[in-house]
Amino acid sequence: MKLDKKDILKALETITVPGEGQNMVESGAVKNIITFGDEVIVDITIQNPSLQAKKRTEVDILKTIHEKVYKKAKITVNVKVDAPATPKANVIKGKPIPGIQNIVAVASGKGGVGKSTVTANLAVTLAKMGFKVGVLDADIYGPSIPIMFDVANEKPLAVNIQGKSKMKPVENYGIKILSIGFFTQPDQAVVWRGPMAAKALNQMIFDAHWGELDFLLIDLPPGTGDIHLSIMQSLPITGAVVVSTPQNVALADAKKGVAMFKQESINVPVLGIIENMAYFTPAELPDNKYFIFGKEGAKNLAEDLEVPFLGELPLVQSIREAGDVGRPAALQTATPLEQAFEEITRNVVQEVVRRNDDLPPTEAIKITTMAGCAAVKK
Repeated sequence: MKLDKKDILKALETITVPGEGQNMVESGAVKNIITFGDEVIVDITIQNPSLQAKKRTEVDILKTIHEKVYKKAKITVNVKVDAPATPKANVIKGKPIPGIQNIVAVASGKGGVGKSTVTANLAVTLAKMGFKVGVLDADIYGPSIPIMFDVANEKPLAVNIQGKSKMKPVENYGIKILSIGFFTQPDQAVVWRGPMAAKALNQMIFDAHWGELDFLLIDLPPGTGDIHLSIMQSLPITGAVVVSTPQNVALADAKKGVAMFKQESINVPVLGIIENMAYFTPAELPDNKYFIFGKEGAKNLAEDLEVPFLGELPLVQSIREAGDVGRPAALQTATPLEQAFEEITRNVVQEVVRRNDDLPPTEAIKITTMAGCAAVKK
């Protein structure tokens, strides 16, 4: 079928750009349409700089042309962002760590959803792909990263860098690691108030010699509290990944986690949601899937919140066993688990690249008194 430019324009008049009132044609967002045969190229410029707005625009155009013009049309959508140059008053230029290209926060609204396990396996998969990777265990009150990397008994060494004493991160499996767990006894509880915890984190961030890293993954504690604000106040976070299990109790908290990063006073891009423990498959019945915690809950949440869905991970005994013995499951070769972690990691890298192409570098947020806290009314 030969597509007509007039039909394409008429179809696009039925949809709007996210956050803008007029339809795509009236607003002038549609810059060019080229048709040849059953193929069409749509060039569109939007003002909303968020990844979600760009993705929503692309999806809406594809869906509308397929439904209203030709369901088998081959469509290419080129979305350009032309955001207003006025900076927000509540952000300041951050203090980046020299040599670190991307800082990705791994968060969860609820504890026990496997956030640290996902962080560890993302890290080793990135390293297997050839990236230089570091992990900062920011879960002050429950540091588990040293156990998962089999370095619980290690201690960071002091090195002299340009006349200053710096901490040298512990390394294993090609990953550089720092955690408060290196500085406490295994049976010692960390009983610190917020300011002391924030100070310890700042030391691990800025008094460490991380060297050259493509990715620094930050394993955040559960919830949306003081540690999260301290991290985002100190660092220009490239983006955040939210981990959740499929059941409603976890999804309710994951939704709050996404909302925290999207707050105007924080404004950290959400790279996507990972669904952990999506289903259980017994070893003796490899073709069976049992949705113990519900089915596709995190996937549906990602669609509702208009953030990317990065993939799902099964509830498998070997993942837990691998974490307990300090050798993350993603280090296995030629297994379904390795493939699952590789797919999710590729999606994370893709979203980071897309975020860096579409948006300016993230700035560390400036938090004064209680700004950024949910209890404060505008």
